[in-house]
Amino acid sequence: MPADRRPWDARAAAWLVAPLRGTALTPNHLTTIRLIVGLCGTLVFASGQQLLLAALLVMLSNFLDHTDGEFARMTGQYSAFGHYYDLIADAIVTAGLFVGIGIGLRGGELGTPAILYGLIAGVAVAAIFQIRNVLENHLGKAATRQVSAGGFEAEDVLYLLPLVIVFDVLDGFLIAAAIGTPLALAIVAVDFHRRMRTPAP
Repeated sequence: MPADRRPWDARAAAWLVAPLRGTALTPNHLTTIRLIVGLCGTLVFASGQQLLLAALLVMLSNFLDHTDGEFARMTGQYSAFGHYYDLIADAIVTAGLFVGIGIGLRGGELGTPAILYGLIAGVAVAAIFQIRNVLENHLGKAATRQVSAGGFEAEDVLYLLPLVIVFDVLDGFLIAAAIGTPLALAIVAVDFHRRMRTPAP
Protein backbone atom coordinates (compact mmCIF):
# COMPACT_ATOMS: atom_id res chain seq x y z
CA MET A 1 0.00 0.00 0.00
CA PRO A 2 1.50 3.39 -1.01
CA ALA A 3 2.39 5.82 1.75
CA ASP A 4 -0.16 8.50 2.59
CA ARG A 5 1.39 11.72 1.27
CA ARG A 6 -1.43 14.00 2.38
CA PRO A 7 -0.57 16.80 4.85
CA TRP A 8 -1.06 15.81 8.47
CA ASP A 9 -4.03 18.16 8.91
CA ALA A 10 -5.78 16.68 5.86
CA ARG A 11 -5.39 13.21 7.37
CA ALA A 12 -6.73 14.46 10.70
CA ALA A 13 -9.66 16.11 8.91
CA ALA A 14 -10.49 12.85 7.12
CA TRP A 15 -10.51 11.01 10.47
CA LEU A 16 -12.79 13.68 11.94
CA VAL A 17 -15.46 13.56 9.21
CA ALA A 18 -15.36 9.82 8.48
CA PRO A 19 -18.12 9.03 11.04
CA LEU A 20 -20.38 11.53 9.23
CA ARG A 21 -20.70 9.39 6.11
CA GLY A 22 -24.27 8.37 5.49
CA THR A 23 -25.69 11.53 7.04
CA ALA A 24 -27.33 14.48 5.29
CA LEU A 25 -24.08 16.43 5.58
CA THR A 26 -22.49 17.57 2.31
CA PRO A 27 -19.03 18.99 1.54
CA ASN A 28 -20.66 22.38 0.89
CA HIS A 29 -21.99 22.40 4.45
CA LEU A 30 -18.44 21.93 5.69
CA THR A 31 -17.18 24.72 3.42
CA THR A 32 -19.84 27.02 4.86
CA ILE A 33 -18.82 26.16 8.42
CA ARG A 34 -15.17 26.86 7.53
CA LEU A 35 -16.14 30.18 5.95
CA ILE A 36 -18.25 31.29 8.93
CA VAL A 37 -15.55 30.38 11.46
CA GLY A 38 -12.90 32.17 9.40
CA LEU A 39 -15.01 35.29 8.98
CA CYS A 40 -15.69 35.34 12.72
CA GLY A 41 -11.93 35.25 13.32
CA THR A 42 -11.42 38.06 10.83
CA LEU A 43 -14.09 40.21 12.48
CA VAL A 44 -12.63 39.62 15.94
CA PHE A 45 -9.19 40.64 14.63
CA ALA A 46 -10.74 43.78 13.14
CA SER A 47 -12.22 44.67 16.53
CA GLY A 48 -8.72 44.83 18.01
CA GLN A 49 -9.95 42.84 21.04
CA GLN A 50 -9.73 39.18 22.08
CA LEU A 51 -6.84 38.60 19.67
CA LEU A 52 -6.07 35.12 20.97
CA LEU A 53 -9.67 34.09 20.29
CA ALA A 54 -9.36 35.54 16.80
CA ALA A 55 -6.17 33.57 16.17
CA LEU A 56 -7.74 30.35 17.42
CA LEU A 57 -10.77 30.85 15.17
CA VAL A 58 -8.56 31.40 12.13
CA MET A 59 -6.46 28.38 13.05
CA LEU A 60 -9.62 26.26 13.36
CA SER A 61 -10.90 27.59 10.04
CA ASN A 62 -7.61 26.66 8.39
CA PHE A 63 -7.99 23.12 9.68
CA LEU A 64 -11.65 22.89 8.66
CA ASP A 65 -10.61 23.88 5.14
CA HIS A 66 -9.51 20.27 4.64
CA THR A 67 -12.74 18.67 5.80
CA ASP A 68 -14.84 19.45 2.72
CA GLY A 69 -12.34 17.99 0.27
CA GLU A 70 -11.72 14.89 2.37
CA PHE A 71 -15.46 14.34 2.84
CA ALA A 72 -16.07 14.77 -0.90
CA ARG A 73 -13.40 12.17 -1.65
CA MET A 74 -14.71 9.57 0.77
CA THR A 75 -18.37 10.03 -0.25
CA GLY A 76 -17.96 10.76 -3.96
CA GLN A 77 -19.84 14.05 -3.62
CA TYR A 78 -17.80 16.00 -6.14
CA SER A 79 -19.22 19.06 -7.90
CA ALA A 80 -17.82 21.96 -9.87
CA PHE A 81 -19.79 24.36 -7.69
CA GLY A 82 -18.36 22.83 -4.53
CA HIS A 83 -14.83 23.14 -5.84
CA TYR A 84 -15.19 26.81 -6.72
CA TYR A 85 -17.10 27.52 -3.52
CA ASP A 86 -14.14 26.09 -1.61
CA LEU A 87 -11.67 28.25 -3.55
CA ILE A 88 -13.74 31.40 -2.97
CA ALA A 89 -14.07 30.63 0.75
CA ASP A 90 -10.29 30.15 0.97
CA ALA A 91 -9.64 33.48 -0.73
CA ILE A 92 -12.17 35.37 1.40
CA VAL A 93 -10.87 34.02 4.70
CA THR A 94 -7.17 34.33 3.92
CA ALA A 95 -7.35 37.79 2.33
CA GLY A 96 -9.85 38.96 4.93
CA LEU A 97 -7.53 37.83 7.71
CA PHE A 98 -4.86 40.39 6.79
CA VAL A 99 -7.39 43.15 6.21
CA GLY A 100 -8.94 42.40 9.59
CA ILE A 101 -5.57 42.45 11.33
CA GLY A 102 -4.74 45.78 9.71
CA ILE A 103 -8.00 47.34 10.82
CA GLY A 104 -7.58 46.01 14.34
CA LEU A 105 -4.05 47.39 14.67
CA ARG A 106 -4.90 50.91 13.49
CA GLY A 107 -5.11 52.14 17.07
CA GLY A 108 -1.70 50.75 18.04
CA GLU A 109 1.91 51.64 17.31
CA LEU A 110 1.50 51.17 13.55
CA GLY A 111 -1.37 53.65 13.43
CA THR A 112 -3.48 54.18 10.32
CA PRO A 113 -0.81 52.68 7.99
CA ALA A 114 -1.71 49.30 9.52
CA ILE A 115 -4.87 49.38 7.41
CA LEU A 116 -2.76 49.91 4.28
CA TYR A 117 -0.45 47.03 5.23
CA GLY A 118 -3.47 44.79 5.68
CA LEU A 119 -4.92 45.83 2.34
CA ILE A 120 -1.61 45.22 0.55
CA ALA A 121 -1.36 41.71 1.97
CA GLY A 122 -5.04 40.98 1.38
CA VAL A 123 -5.05 42.15 -2.23
CA ALA A 124 -1.84 40.21 -2.96
CA VAL A 125 -3.34 37.05 -1.48
CA ALA A 126 -6.55 37.49 -3.50
CA ALA A 127 -4.49 37.97 -6.67
CA ILE A 128 -2.50 34.80 -5.95
CA PHE A 129 -5.73 32.83 -5.56
CA GLN A 130 -7.03 34.21 -8.86
CA ILE A 131 -3.83 33.34 -10.71
CA ARG A 132 -3.89 29.82 -9.28
CA ASN A 133 -7.52 29.48 -10.37
CA VAL A 134 -6.72 30.48 -13.96
CA LEU A 135 -3.70 28.18 -13.95
CA GLU A 136 -5.80 25.27 -12.71
CA ASN A 137 -8.39 25.86 -15.44
CA HIS A 138 -5.62 25.86 -18.04
CA LEU A 139 -3.38 23.04 -16.86
CA GLY A 140 -5.39 21.09 -14.32
CA LYS A 141 -5.37 20.79 -10.53
CA ALA A 142 -1.93 19.16 -10.40
CA ALA A 143 -0.40 22.41 -11.67
CA THR A 144 -1.44 24.25 -8.50
CA ARG A 145 -0.51 21.61 -5.96
CA GLN A 146 1.28 23.22 -3.03
CA VAL A 147 4.83 22.30 -2.14
CA SER A 148 4.88 20.28 1.07
CA ALA A 149 7.56 18.86 3.32
CA GLY A 150 7.18 16.56 6.28
CA GLY A 151 3.41 16.71 6.03
CA PHE A 152 3.32 20.52 6.15
CA GLU A 153 2.32 23.09 3.52
CA ALA A 154 3.01 26.82 3.24
CA GLU A 155 -0.50 27.68 4.43
CA ASP A 156 0.20 25.87 7.71
CA VAL A 157 1.98 29.01 8.91
CA LEU A 158 -1.49 30.14 10.02
CA TYR A 159 -1.36 27.51 12.77
CA LEU A 160 1.30 29.72 14.36
CA LEU A 161 -1.08 32.67 14.78
CA PRO A 162 -1.81 31.90 18.46
CA LEU A 163 1.94 32.06 19.14
CA VAL A 164 2.12 35.39 17.29
CA ILE A 165 -0.46 36.71 19.74
CA VAL A 166 1.09 35.14 22.83
CA PHE A 167 4.48 36.64 22.01
CA ASP A 168 2.90 39.98 21.05
CA VAL A 169 4.45 40.21 17.58
CA LEU A 170 1.29 40.82 15.54
CA ASP A 171 2.65 44.16 14.28
CA GLY A 172 5.71 42.41 12.90
CA PHE A 173 3.58 39.63 11.43
CA LEU A 174 1.49 42.19 9.52
CA ILE A 175 4.54 44.06 8.24
CA ALA A 176 6.14 40.78 7.14
CA ALA A 177 2.90 39.87 5.34
CA ALA A 178 2.75 43.27 3.61
CA ILE A 179 6.28 42.64 2.29
CA GLY A 180 6.13 38.89 1.75
CA THR A 181 2.79 38.51 -0.01
CA PRO A 182 3.61 40.93 -2.87
CA LEU A 183 6.91 39.09 -3.33
CA ALA A 184 5.03 35.79 -3.39
CA LEU A 185 2.62 37.30 -5.91
CA ALA A 186 5.53 38.31 -8.14
CA ILE A 187 6.93 34.77 -8.01
CA VAL A 188 3.54 33.24 -8.74
CA ALA A 189 2.98 35.69 -11.62
CA VAL A 190 6.33 34.83 -13.22
CA ASP A 191 5.58 31.12 -12.86
CA PHE A 192 2.10 31.71 -14.28
CA HIS A 193 3.44 33.34 -17.45
CA ARG A 194 5.98 30.54 -17.86
CA ARG A 195 3.37 27.82 -17.46
CA MET A 196 0.79 29.52 -19.67
CA ARG A 197 3.20 29.25 -22.58
CA THR A 198 2.80 25.48 -22.27
CA PRO A 199 -0.11 24.19 -24.42
CA ALA A 200 -3.01 22.80 -22.40
CA PRO A 201 -3.04 18.96 -22.33
